[in-house]
Amino acid sequence: MNVLVTGISKGLGLSITETLLEKGFNIYGISRTKSDKLYNLLKKYPENLKWLKYDLEDSDNIYKTIFKEWIGLKTPIHGFINNAALAYDDIITNLNINRLEKIYGINVFAPMVLTKYAIRHMLLHNTKGSIVHVSSISVHTGYKGLAMYASTKGALEAFSKNTAREWGEKGIRSNCLVAGFMETEMSSTLSEDQKNRIYQRTSLKHPVELNSVSETIAFLLSDNSKSITGQNIHVDSGTI
Repeated sequence: MNVLVTGISKGLGLSITETLLEKGFNIYGISRTKSDKLYNLLKKYPENLKWLKYDLEDSDNIYKTIFKEWIGLKTPIHGFINNAALAYDDIITNLNINRLEKIYGINVFAPMVLTKYAIRHMLLHNTKGSIVHVSSISVHTGYKGLAMYASTKGALEAFSKNTAREWGEKGIRSNCLVAGFMETEMSSTLSEDQKNRIYQRTSLKHPVELNSVSETIAFLLSDNSKSITGQNIHVDSGTI
C-alpha cells in the first residue's frame, strides 16, 4: 500500500512513518526539514520511504509538485495521513489575524487541497482508500490558550465527516484520530506544572503514547477497519 503522510520529520509524524514502514507500507512523506531520525529512516528503508521537502504554506503547487511530478499519476495512492500542523498558543484577546491566517493555511486549507487530489488519485486508480486527519482533544475539551489552534482541528473534523459521506459509495473512507496531549515538540512550550495539570484530567493520568496513536492510524488504513468511516477516534488517555 502506498500512503502519503505529511509532517514526517519529527514527533508523531516520524512515529507514524516508522510504524507504517515496519508493517510493510510504502510511504511518500512530506516535511519542511529532514531531521537526523528521518535521515536514518531513509537509509534503513531506501525502497519503501520516499521523501519530499515541501512547505504546505504553498498550497497553490500541491497538485503539480506532489501528485503530478513526485508521486506521479501512474502510482496509486491507498491512504493519506494528514499529520502536519502549526501550533498557535495564545489567549483570544491577543488574537493576531496574520498568525491565524497562517495556521489556517497549513492546518486546514492545505489538507483540504491534499484531500481533493488524494481522492482524485484514488478515483483514477479505482482505489478504495483511507484518509486519516490527526485532530486534537482541544476540540472537545477547552484549554486556555488553544482556541485558535483547536478551531483549525474542529474544521478538519467537520470536513472529514462530510468527506466520508460524499465518497463512501466509492469505498473511500475518512476518519479523524483525536489525539490527547503527547510529549512532542508542539507541547514542549508548556511547563511541567501545566503538563501535569493536563495529565491529571485524564483517566490514565499520563501523556498519550505516540505508539498508541501510530498503531491506531495503521489500523484505520487497514482492511480491518473497512466498516469505519466518518468517525472521530479518540486516543486521549481517557480525557473524554
